[in-house]
Amino acid sequence: MPDTPRPNLGDGYKQYFEIAPALDEARINDVFFIRHDVYARELGFEPVREDQRETDKYDYRSLHCLVRSADTTRLAGCARLVLTDPLDPDAPLPFEVTCRNTLDRNIIDPAKQPRGRIAEVSRLAVMSEFRRRKGEQQSEAAISEQDFGDGGQPRFPYIPVSLYIGALAMAKRQGIETLFTLTEPRLAEHFGKLGVNIIPIGGPVEHRGQRVPSMLVVDEVYKGIRLMMRPLWHAINEQIDAAYAKDANR
Repeated sequence: MPDTPRPNLGDGYKQYFEIAPALDEARINDVFFIRHDVYARELGFEPVREDQRETDKYDYRSLHCLVRSADTTRLAGCARLVLTDPLDPDAPLPFEVTCRNTLDRNIIDPAKQPRGRIAEVSRLAVMSEFRRRKGEQQSEAAISEQDFGDGGQPRFPYIPVSLYIGALAMAKRQGIETLFTLTEPRLAEHFGKLGVNIIPIGGPVEHRGQRVPSMLVVDEVYKGIRLMMRPLWHAINEQIDAAYAKDANR
């Protein structure tokens, strides 16, 4: 019997989702709404606010990435890229504060890196209706057509991965060479199975659950990802580039 063709993740993603940098006030507000819905209303990590927007002191120097349904009627997820402050380059990134006592500076010392070449991915959030059901196997080997859901309720097993890819695409445009992040150990392990080399750079910390400080070398990520992930990478980069081109032509 012939092997069943493996689904093309790029085509599946584009069928159901749109990813773009949040380049205008409306999309940035969508990002803040998602963060409030997940971090405040659902998980209780942040206070519920009357304006239903979750923001913090790092947003003024951040770029934001937004995932919506392909027809743009539903918000799916977001992430942000925190840059160093051009007016105060030594001002720490969020993880440098949280992990100041657990970083292994023999692996890398963020304070000694060219500050304009580093950034942090944080505030990644996925709306509950787009998360995979509890108890489902989180493995690339389990991907099937059913993992994309249907037109009435699209699901996708790699929305968090797509947000990281989107952040990487945005970081590359900014000349960022090293991305830092705080990840759940399970997510880092999952990424590793996909060929994404997330390098631990210190001991775990308690930050809304156990988190591990890690880094990604921007130019090396694509080289390592598994072949099945590359169509997804290209689809996301095409969507990010198209959004920037559209904004430049306004």
